[in-house]
Amino acid sequence: MRLILGSGSPRRKELLAQIGVVADAVCPPDINEDPDKNELPRPYCVRIAREKALAVEAAASDVVLCADTTVALGRRIMGKPRDSDEAAAFLRALSGRRHRVITAVALRKGDQLFERDVVSAVKMKRLSTEELNAYLATNDWQGKAGGYAIQGPAGAFIPWISGSFTGIVGLPVAETAGLLQAAGYPLYKERT
Repeated sequence: MRLILGSGSPRRKELLAQIGVVADAVCPPDINEDPDKNELPRPYCVRIAREKALAVEAAASDVVLCADTTVALGRRIMGKPRDSDEAAAFLRALSGRRHRVITAVALRKGDQLFERDVVSAVKMKRLSTEELNAYLATNDWQGKAGGYAIQGPAGAFIPWISGSFTGIVGLPVAETAGLLQAAGYPLYKERT
C-alpha cells in the first residue's frame, strides 16, 4: 500500500513525519481553489480538500492524502495572499481579533473517501505598523492562508488558541492518524 501526499507543503510532510509517516510519493494536484459565490469557509475548505484528493491519480490500492487550510474572519475566506498588499490587508483585518483556522483532510483509497475537518479559534494581538512591516519584510506570509504561519515569526502575534495547533499549521495530526487507520494504512506497524 503506497501513500501519496497530494500536497507540496513542507509543513504537511513534517507533520506526517511526527507520527512516523513518510509518503511514497508527493503529487500536488492542480485544481481551481477559488471559492464559489457565497460559499462559507468551512464547506469551502472541505470541498477543496475533497477535490484535491479526487484529482490525484493513484492505483486502487494507494492511499491519497490531501488537505486544505483556510483562515476565516466571520464569513470571509482568507486564502493565500496574492501579494504583500493583500497580506497586509489580511493581517490588518485579523489584528486584535479572534478568527478561525479551518483545516479539512480528505483521504482516498480506491473509491472510498475518508474526511475530517478541524476548526480552531485563534486570537491575534493588535499589530503595530512597525510589527506589520517587519513581518511583511520576512516574506513568511507567502503561500500561507490568512498571510501568516503560527509556526514562524508570526507566532509572536498569537497569544491564544483553542483547538488543534497542528491543524492551524496545516494538518491536524491526531485526526489524520485516525483517517489513515480507518483506510487500513499500517500506521503503527514496523516498516522495513
